[in-house]
Amino acid sequence: MRGRTEGGNKKKPVIVLLCVAAVVLVFVYLFFGSTSHAIEYGRKLGLGGDNDDATKKEDASTSFYVDDDANGFTPRSFPVCDDRHSELIPCLDRNLIYQMRLKLDLSLMEHYERHCPPPERRFNCLIPPPPGYKVPIKWPKSRDEVWKVNIPHTHLAHEKSDQNWMVVKGDKINFPGGGTHFHYGADKYIASMANMLNFPKNILNNGGRLRTFLDVGCGVASFGGYLLASDIMTMSLAPNDVHQNQIQFALERGIPAYLGVLGTKRLPYPSRSFELAHCSRCRIDWLQRDGILLLELDRVLRPGGYFAYSSPEAYAQDEEDLRIWREMSALVERMCWTIAAKRNQTVIWQKPMTNDCYQEREPGTQPPLCNSDSDPDAVYGVNMEACITQYSDHDHKTKGSGLSPWPARLTSPPPRLADFGYSTDMFEKDTETWKQRVDAYWDLLSPAIQSDTVRNIMDMKANMGSFAAALNDKDVWVMNVVPEDGPNTLKLIYDRGLMGAVHSWCEAFSTYPRTYDLLHAWDIISDIKKRGCSAEDLLLEMDRILRPSGFILIRDTQSVVDLVKKYLKALHWEAVDTKATSDSDNVILIVQKKLWLTSESLRDLE
Repeated sequence: MRGRTEGGNKKKPVIVLLCVAAVVLVFVYLFFGSTSHAIEYGRKLGLGGDNDDATKKEDASTSFYVDDDANGFTPRSFPVCDDRHSELIPCLDRNLIYQMRLKLDLSLMEHYERHCPPPERRFNCLIPPPPGYKVPIKWPKSRDEVWKVNIPHTHLAHEKSDQNWMVVKGDKINFPGGGTHFHYGADKYIASMANMLNFPKNILNNGGRLRTFLDVGCGVASFGGYLLASDIMTMSLAPNDVHQNQIQFALERGIPAYLGVLGTKRLPYPSRSFELAHCSRCRIDWLQRDGILLLELDRVLRPGGYFAYSSPEAYAQDEEDLRIWREMSALVERMCWTIAAKRNQTVIWQKPMTNDCYQEREPGTQPPLCNSDSDPDAVYGVNMEACITQYSDHDHKTKGSGLSPWPARLTSPPPRLADFGYSTDMFEKDTETWKQRVDAYWDLLSPAIQSDTVRNIMDMKANMGSFAAALNDKDVWVMNVVPEDGPNTLKLIYDRGLMGAVHSWCEAFSTYPRTYDLLHAWDIISDIKKRGCSAEDLLLEMDRILRPSGFILIRDTQSVVDLVKKYLKALHWEAVDTKATSDSDNVILIVQKKLWLTSESLRDLE
């Protein structure tokens, strides 16, 4: 180049620079705009106990292999995603936000909300487990310890070392039960709260009257984990923020948890779902935007529900904390909340039991009451509103939710059945039907599972929650998912003392890979096909969230079962049993996910 420059052509350097810039732009497009995110080595799988020689000999330049049979194309294998995607959450992927150049308001936490990839940007590959992955420790031991190789992140142990969140001990991570506010154990903190409220025997469930809790900014969910001993189900909620993997640790421990944030969208829970909401130094600005985040908690709290708030504002005497406390106290007073108890660093507010206080407020009082045509149960992708949700006529007249104490509420017809036109007889028949079906499932599974084989279960189409109710005698918990395009029966599920979330199965669920031991898929594949969504994408998503060695119970039409069977080899699933049903045209297919590692992971182990 120097020789050519000496020839006097001064335009050549400009041309060279333009060429270099063009090459860089092409590289950026190929790297960020490509729809194929699998890497070559990923297709060379080391399958525990399987003969993968044939797989290793296949042409590595092809990303997706198919066989043409009488019924069309059948997959022979899926590529495996790069190891850097072993913890991929497709709709909470910050890399996607950067690549798509989404204009988000960071101050409103929009970057922690769901942003799903369009079809051309989806990862059509299998998510690999981390090197050395082990079958998780069984419940109840898992509450206190997990394998370090399964979640190889120890930064929280160092960052929170003075708060007893978690401690690294050899090949395990231990959880002493501490938290930012309760260094000496969640159990003592929980008993103290019950004592503040004068509940019998310092048990926070108050004789079964308190059953469903929401823990905002939950950390590794020790608060919710220790509440289980009191028959309290807690939805532990936190974003995938600077404390990355906190929800992943919670689910690995066998504690109910969900990735979410108080940002701009409503939480995926119907109104009047929780008896108590909890925030222990959760670092949320409750005064922002006219108190909209506190009003979202108000929406999901039941009549007479509590908000337990442990934070410096509740006790500190410096000028800024006092200012926040005064403004927050004034806000909740206008919301008709009253102080139920206040001691040391914790205050517990209580919602009113009826609409009387709302109706007695002075005209123009802020925040306003929500419009009568605003549906407080519409949640999927719906913006929060800075207004107060009034109670239904039923709740106002009964001065509360009218729910039976736990465990009677599990099988008692929920008062909100009438919202759907469902009768008590329909509810009782549904409960009995699913009890029989679950008994049949366990008969089919019994050769393959023990009493502690499964802990985290998901019902992908929960209807009234009767599948989960039938499992109440087992040491499991169920994430009840209600599809967003059907009847919003999730409020019936919460009224039964169970929990779940609204979701669209045309998109990925808000959880980490490898977080559920068993998935129940009743008609859900047929449903999404009718909506024009991809059954193949759904099967890949089910594989993502299912733990290795986990099970899937598919209850669907014969044609759907036949379709799934074609994918078994490609997904490294194994058919356990198939059975026709006597009460419908559905067929039951039970599959188990094999434990496999990439060849690179196997080399790391060596």
